[in-house]
Amino acid sequence: MIRFPAAIALCALSCLASAAEPRARELGVPFEGTPGPLNAITDVAGISVGQVTLIEDLDNGRKVRTGVTAILPRGRGTFDTPVFGAWFALNGNGEMTGTAWIDESGQLEGPVMLTNTHSVGVVRDAVIAERVRAGGADASGYWWSLPVVAETWDGELNDINGFHVRPEHVATALAEARGGPVAEGNVGGGTGMICHEFKCGIGTASRVVDDGNYTVGVLVQANYGVRDSLRIAGVPVGQYLRNYMIYSKPPARAGDTGSIIIVVATDAPLLPHQLRRIAKRAGMGLARMGSYAGNGSGDLFLAFSTANAGALKGDAVSQAGFVGLDHIDGLFEATVQATEEAIVNAMVAARDMQGNDGKYAKAISHPGLVKLLKKFGRYSPKR
Repeated sequence: MIRFPAAIALCALSCLASAAEPRARELGVPFEGTPGPLNAITDVAGISVGQVTLIEDLDNGRKVRTGVTAILPRGRGTFDTPVFGAWFALNGNGEMTGTAWIDESGQLEGPVMLTNTHSVGVVRDAVIAERVRAGGADASGYWWSLPVVAETWDGELNDINGFHVRPEHVATALAEARGGPVAEGNVGGGTGMICHEFKCGIGTASRVVDDGNYTVGVLVQANYGVRDSLRIAGVPVGQYLRNYMIYSKPPARAGDTGSIIIVVATDAPLLPHQLRRIAKRAGMGLARMGSYAGNGSGDLFLAFSTANAGALKGDAVSQAGFVGLDHIDGLFEATVQATEEAIVNAMVAARDMQGNDGKYAKAISHPGLVKLLKKFGRYSPKR
């Protein structure tokens, strides 16, 4: 089992390796809209991301292929000042904790954590422990906390019932969270994930809204979809790249039984009901990829705004600004565009991975993808 220091080192190595790989735009995949400088969720000022990646072959033959990803909406100030937030379930065969309070209060308090299905509980408890450890609790000596932890299933490649994500990994992801470039593919909570029957994982992208005043950033943990329905930039890729088989043994899935978590962040001043509208638009970016949100899929989306910090200090009376309804379309469009690109980035960054029971997930072929883009007149060489 990977011990705490080894997990830190592994995360650092994974981040460096991922950062050196080409992203979807660099392969010539065309996307609409203008990305921010990093084309990542961290283009929204103040957001930091931390990831711990766990990969090990155990003595008993089981394979550890998992991890945890932390998104801190206000960086180090995340535990002190909430953000306005909302969520939406396109299909609810999945878990995202803390959503009842988001519905009730319109606020997201603390970080957003992503991991595997059977590690939700330990990650949730570890976040609370870190908040208590940080001090500043109320007069009772305890923080009241309902953390947001979301999951997708990595049990086809990972020894998910071995419960390898532990509190110290959560602590590391929170402590090491930074702004700047975000590692993608086989990292963090996305380490063992698969989408459209290709190796997948963590992906991110951003858009600058036309007038330049606001930024929308998206981070996904992608583990959904079937091969035949996959479309990239409108090209029916899944119908042509069928001979890149994903398993050396038949997959356990029947139809679309995976999941995807989509986190949308913006610096635009939006109120909770507006953020729910933003969260819904993430589903339209997912649909561009060919997803039909199957019965067995957990498609859960969260949106938050880093604006209006002064209105969230807990004063008796507060005032908050918001974008007028007639001026919100650019944010809707940016959400759709960034979601689509984040998913493709997750696929492009992922690498082949061998897991449990002879299962072997193949990453999408970069040359094969480029060939199809050219065949359908959708190739856009990097400028």
